Amino acid sequence: MRTTLDLDPDILQVAKEIAAKERCSAGAVLSKLARAGYQARSSDAAAVDGAELRNGVLMLPKRGELVTLNHVQKLMDEEGI
Repeated sequence: MRTTLDLDPDILQVAKEIAAKERCSAGAVLSKLARAGYQARSSDAAAVDGAELRNGVLMLPKRGELVTLNHVQKLMDEEGI
């Protein structure tokens, strides 16, 4: 499929260099990299066994208690942070 994309010059240059080494088009390289990134993200989400992944951070399971600033500060004091 043909489309127009606005890429940063450094990204386009890297894609062209990889394409030259692999003897394919820059579009094929970018498609391959995008697909690999998407699949990695999908497998990361699947690898956490149903735990929620929010903004790339694994959310801890709910424990039925409210975590307050005092609770965090106490833990930080105990850990010497």
